[in-house]
Amino acid sequence: MMEEKIMQYLKELETRHQIKILLACETGSRAWGFPSLDSDYDVRIIYIHQQEWYLSLFEKKDTIEWMLENNELDITGWDLRKSLRLLKKSNAALLERIQSPVIYRENSFFCSEIKPLAALYYSRIAALYHYLGLAQNALDDLKDKEKYKLKKLFYALRSATACRWILHKDVTPPIVFATMIEELDFPSALRHRIYELIDFKKQTPESYEHKGDAELIDFISASIKESRDAGHSMPSAQSNDSEPIDRFFIHLLNQP
Repeated sequence: MMEEKIMQYLKELETRHQIKILLACETGSRAWGFPSLDSDYDVRIIYIHQQEWYLSLFEKKDTIEWMLENNELDITGWDLRKSLRLLKKSNAALLERIQSPVIYRENSFFCSEIKPLAALYYSRIAALYHYLGLAQNALDDLKDKEKYKLKKLFYALRSATACRWILHKDVTPPIVFATMIEELDFPSALRHRIYELIDFKKQTPESYEHKGDAELIDFISASIKESRDAGHSMPSAQSNDSEPIDRFFIHLLNQP
């Protein structure tokens, strides 16, 4: 099974790069809750080096990229220091990563303590513009086309729904798409159609081309417009103080 192979590759990564993995999880459609029949595995890791690695005058490579299994498995990682710098900027990709429901490896202290920090530095305006960009790019691939990839519709839907979440709630958008649908005020017919398509997508290959569903595309367009109009009034992070994140970094470096 792919999960067993992933665990082996993670061990190999630790040995090869002399790192300790703090979190290894799924992102993308498998974490969002709408995989296709043949969806790839998008594994994301956060890792830490030995203390000596950080004691250098010069910046070192702080990412790992590894494509495996005929490109069906993508393992990408960020070093802890890079990850925490991104966290302080309220990087949406990192905020999704630490919420993933599909976990392969985790350090319990890291995973429990990073979430309050994420809330402290969460910026609604930064998150809104991240998802707005994703929604608009995906919508551009759908508009005025008779047929389109179903996954593109879901990319646009999820990003547009995240925008609506940010407008109405002051906590980070959930990584699981269905959670946003359930907790926002969605028209029942729209919600029902989305769930139908999720079930359908799980039984179809990535190459499938879809058509129709103009109501969903109209919803995406309306969400983008509403978010653009309201975006300037969104608040930024609660705190810009670096001390809590510095303490967290040092504590992890001192762990055995």
